[in-house]
Amino acid sequence: MDYIKVLGNGNKIVSSTIPVKPVSQTTSRFTMRFVFGGSELCTVGRRQLSIHNDSFIVLNKDTRFTSDFGALTPESMFSIEFGEDFLADFNHENLLIGNGGDISSLQPELIETIYPFKMEMKHAVGKLKEYLDNGGNDEEQLNEYLNRCLMSYYRIYDEEILNKARNLNFLHYSTRVEILRRLNLAKEYLYANYNRNVNLEILADHACLSVNHLLRTFKLAYDQSPHQFLIHLRLQRAQLLLTKTEYPIYEIVNMVGFKCTSSFIRLFRTRYKTTPLKYRNVIAA
Repeated sequence: MDYIKVLGNGNKIVSSTIPVKPVSQTTSRFTMRFVFGGSELCTVGRRQLSIHNDSFIVLNKDTRFTSDFGALTPESMFSIEFGEDFLADFNHENLLIGNGGDISSLQPELIETIYPFKMEMKHAVGKLKEYLDNGGNDEEQLNEYLNRCLMSYYRIYDEEILNKARNLNFLHYSTRVEILRRLNLAKEYLYANYNRNVNLEILADHACLSVNHLLRTFKLAYDQSPHQFLIHLRLQRAQLLLTKTEYPIYEIVNMVGFKCTSSFIRLFRTRYKTTPLKYRNVIAA
């Protein structure tokens, strides 16, 4: 369903079907982007921010990006753009981030990245989308939904950015911010290239770190190696494909970057305590 809803306080919600060709645009507000049913690749400079059903991205105001969609075309793109006054009021009322700061005091390069689409956030965004899809038009109610979305984001930010910065054992805060910024580049590269053969040297070069420095700091921040992170990501993508598509398992194995079906089944069973086929049958039922 396509619509653009602009509220009196500057908040804006956009739901649209997917264009055939890549589209370049510039954000006019602090923006969150989601997709339903497939994937989107947003290119910001040399960075590629890949969004699936299990992830979303946040873009700062005045960010220029190009949006492109692959073979797994989403049902729709859904974006939330927050007005500056709404953000300021929210920050004043909910001093949530870290030691009581607000979004205006955070490092912009750390905000603008990929985040996991966690259950609380899914519920908040889902309620907002459902309300609008059904013709809801009350601005007070819409702002309440948007408040919940922003609250959920702040909690994810605290876990995904601030906690990981705290895990880095560098004396100066500015050093932790810079290392985490580089680790975000590595994480984004893995999200965008999970279905390819990822070379560790290329990954480290993309993050502007040595291989040893990447391995050490990635482990500190994410509590797992880049390879373990990649396997986890591939399994998540396989889980989505088993749920949302009818591709046979051997095709899904190739689509998410695994080379061996038996290895994929073993890893999937270890993580989800069931086989891919049983998982699909239970979901289908």
